[in-house]
Amino acid sequence: MTNFGVQILIALVLGVILGLVARNTGHTSETPNGLGTTLQIIGSSYVSLLRAAVIPLVFFAVVASIANLAQVTNAARLAWKTLLWFAITSLIAVLIGIGLGAVFQPGVGTGQEAPGAYEGRTGDWLAFIQGLVPSNFLGLSASTTLEDGSASTSVSFNVLQVLVISIAIGVAALKVGAKAEPFLSFSRSALEVIQKVLWWIIRIAPIGTVGLLGNAVASYGWTTMGSLAKFVVAIYVGLALVFLVVYPLLARLHGLSVRKFFSGIWPAFQLGFVSRSSIGTLPVTQRVTEYSFGVPRGYAAFAVPLGATTKMDGCAAIYPAIAAMFVAQFFGIDLSIGDYLLIIMVSVLGSAATAGTTGATVMLTLTLSTLGLPLEGVGLLLAVDPIVDMGRTAVNVAGQALVPTLVSKQEGILDVDRYHAERTEDLMAISPEEMDERLGTVESSTPDQAYDDASRTAADTVASATGPDADADRESVDSTRR
Repeated sequence: MTNFGVQILIALVLGVILGLVARNTGHTSETPNGLGTTLQIIGSSYVSLLRAAVIPLVFFAVVASIANLAQVTNAARLAWKTLLWFAITSLIAVLIGIGLGAVFQPGVGTGQEAPGAYEGRTGDWLAFIQGLVPSNFLGLSASTTLEDGSASTSVSFNVLQVLVISIAIGVAALKVGAKAEPFLSFSRSALEVIQKVLWWIIRIAPIGTVGLLGNAVASYGWTTMGSLAKFVVAIYVGLALVFLVVYPLLARLHGLSVRKFFSGIWPAFQLGFVSRSSIGTLPVTQRVTEYSFGVPRGYAAFAVPLGATTKMDGCAAIYPAIAAMFVAQFFGIDLSIGDYLLIIMVSVLGSAATAGTTGATVMLTLTLSTLGLPLEGVGLLLAVDPIVDMGRTAVNVAGQALVPTLVSKQEGILDVDRYHAERTEDLMAISPEEMDERLGTVESSTPDQAYDDASRTAADTVASATGPDADADRESVDSTRR
C-alpha cells in the first residue's frame, strides 16, 4: 500500500490541478460548474463525516479521560501541569501573533471596501460566559431562516457546552464510585467504537483533500486570496515560528531530540493539515503521543483528548490575535494596551470555544465581540479561511502531542528509549489492533500500572545516563517514585 503521506501529497497536487481547471472553465462560488460542484460536494461530505463524530467523541473522550486520570499516580499534579503548559504555550503563541500583527499591518492597504458601518466599542465577556452555561443536556441549539418565502430550521450543537457537560458528568461518575463503573465501562467501549469509525474516515482523507483544496482554489481563485496575502503570510509566519522554533526549543530544553520530535509528529501534522480538524486527527495524535513519543497510555488517554478540545495554539492564539488586529486596522480603529491584554486573556482562557472542529470562526467571533470590534470582519476573512485553517490545525495537533510529552519527561514517566528510537515504518499503516498488541504491556495494565511501568523504564534509562541532564533526571524519577 502506498505510504499515507505520499497519498496526501498526491491529493494536494491533484486538488490544485482540478481546482485550477474548474476555475479556468468558468467556475465561481456564484456560478458553479460541474467540476467545481463535484469538488465542493466531495470536500463538504468529508468534513460532514468528521463533524458527525465530533459530539459523541468529545463526550465519551472527556468522560473516559477523567476516569483514566483518576487511576493514575499523582493525577492532580499531572492535570495541573498539563493545563499549565497549555496556558504557557498559548501565551507564547498569542504574543507572537500580536507582534506579527504590528509588524505586517495586514489590515492596511487591502483595497477592500468596509462591509458595514462601525457602531462603536460594545464588547464584553457576556458572550463567553453565556457560552459556558449549557442550555440543555446535549447543548443543542436551533435556528430558523426564511428564504424564498419558506422557512427552514437547522439544529446544531454547542460543543463548548458539551465539553462542560462532559466534565461535570465525568467528575460526578467518579464521586458516585463503584455504582458508576458500568457507565464508565460503557463510555470506554463507546469511545473505542467511535474511534474505530473515525479511523475509517481518516483513511479516506486523501479523497477529502482533493475536494477541499480543489474547491478552495476553484471558488476563490488567486485574485481574491491575493488581496489578503499579507494576512495569510502573517498567519503562516506565526505558525512557522511556533512549530519550527518554540516547540523544538521546548523539546530541547527538556533534553529531547528535535529531529525525533519532527519525525514523530509528522503523521498527525500532515493529517491535521488536510483534515482541518483536531478532533478528526485525535486518534492519530494519540497514536503518535503513545507509540512514537513514549507517553504512558493512562496519562495520554487524558491529556490528548483534552488537548484536542482546548489546546489550540494555531486557531485560538495566533489566528485570533492577527485577525483582530487585521479587523481593527481595516476599520481604522486604534487598539489600546487594555485591548491587547483582552486578546491575550481570551486566547489563553477561551480556547475551549474552538472545540477541535474545523475552522476558528467561533474563536474569532468571541475575540471580536470581547473587544467590541465589527463582526463584519469575520465575513471578510472567510475567503482565505480554508487556506490558513490547514496550517492552524497542523500546529494545533503538534502542540497537543508535545505538551503531554514534556509533562511526562518532567515527571520521569516518559519512555525515553521509545522517543529516541528510529522510526522506519509508516505509523499510519499499523492497524489499531496491531497497535494495541505492540503497546500490550500498557494496554493490559491499569492506567496506574502503566504509569508505574513507564516510571521504571524511565528510571532504568536515567540510571545509566550521563551528561548535564542526568542528575536532574534521576532526581525527577526518584521524587516521582516517592
